[in-house]
Amino acid sequence: MSRTYFGTDGIRGTVGQAPITPDFVLRLAHAVGRVLKRTEERPTVLIGKDTRISGYMLESALESGFNSAGVDVVLLGPLPTPGVAYLTRAQRASLGVVISASHNPYADNGIKFFSAQGTKLPDSWEQAVEAALDEPPVWVDSASLGKARRLDDAAGRYIEFCKSTFSNDLTLKGLSLVVDAANGAAYHIAPKVFHELGAEIHCIGCNPDGLNINKGFGATHPEALVKAVREQGADFGIALDGDADRLQMVDGDGRLFNGDELLYLMVADRQASGERVPGAVGTLMTNMAVELALRARDVEFVRAKVGDRYVLEELERRGWLLGGEGSGHLLALDKHTTGDGLISALQVLKASVRRGCSLGHLLEGVRLYPQTLVNVRLQAGQDWKQSRGLAQAQMELEQQLSGRGRILIRPSGTEPVVRVMVEAEDEKLARNGAESLAAAIKAG
Repeated sequence: MSRTYFGTDGIRGTVGQAPITPDFVLRLAHAVGRVLKRTEERPTVLIGKDTRISGYMLESALESGFNSAGVDVVLLGPLPTPGVAYLTRAQRASLGVVISASHNPYADNGIKFFSAQGTKLPDSWEQAVEAALDEPPVWVDSASLGKARRLDDAAGRYIEFCKSTFSNDLTLKGLSLVVDAANGAAYHIAPKVFHELGAEIHCIGCNPDGLNINKGFGATHPEALVKAVREQGADFGIALDGDADRLQMVDGDGRLFNGDELLYLMVADRQASGERVPGAVGTLMTNMAVELALRARDVEFVRAKVGDRYVLEELERRGWLLGGEGSGHLLALDKHTTGDGLISALQVLKASVRRGCSLGHLLEGVRLYPQTLVNVRLQAGQDWKQSRGLAQAQMELEQQLSGRGRILIRPSGTEPVVRVMVEAEDEKLARNGAESLAAAIKAG
């Protein structure tokens, strides 16, 4: 059964345009509430949000929709997405709800959900909600309406949880960190986590005004962090995105490290501590250099579809703990049930502090392959998969790569575009190869 509203990570869009309108969000909460009440007489849901100005409006709509179905609501205020996942589990709530469009600009927003265990919900649950949306509402009587309250110490509880994932025998004392919260949900939390573990903190992107989330700061704009680390002479820089589930890091030399490199580092640190790491999960876009480096450590590497949801599914299927994406979604399932930028940063800092090494030293010998990505817009009705020219160009390029590079051609899920990615040890080969494949697609 296909889904009308849910994408790979909840429901997302431009505020004021369907489906991100207050009337739809009210109906959505009512439908979710009715689905919850099929298995629980008096459900309780937690609602957190990022710093977008539209969060107030959508929070009110969600509260009304849940209450109208007889569901109690606990409002958490601004809180990172992984913080909502943690508190849902810790508070024994029925469901966690996050109002956020992650790394998107402020004009967008979205709704995503976590199970009582703090995990992403299966497709079957989302399909049940969409089916309930097609049914007429059933308002409960006044005596059965849900109630709402605030959890005033939500941020403090999550701060303590993050700190608990850092080794008790280590400290961040003596380190200078630049923390960039993207003017998002972690603006009041991230600085405290690192400061309370002993670090000296310099903040950027920690002054949200409802309109500046992800604007020029954060994991999607790491140039601001690179500049600040150099200006402050800091040891590390930590950049999160708007809902704080992505991470990018910078070392004292101003070198930027992406999620692929940080995943390798987390695996290597565990092995250095004597832990067995049977395997790790990346995506179709994970850099080949990291795959080869992990295999050199006898760590099996598996690629999932792009999206942290699919990385998580593959980890759970195999019983592994570590996975991630180059964008900075990193998973350590023995620390948290979902990707968490703060906890991932603490795992990386732990490796550096324990071994007394910079990130560059820890990643010595791992040099990312250059990647070239070209987007090709299709003509109406164009069947690019049947192109003989593309097949010939791809065969010739694979011969040139000789197993030391990759070709990835995949259609966009949201627009008539084919994404062509070529990865090779030689940057010129990657660039020319991607352009030749794109030209073959355009030629039909």
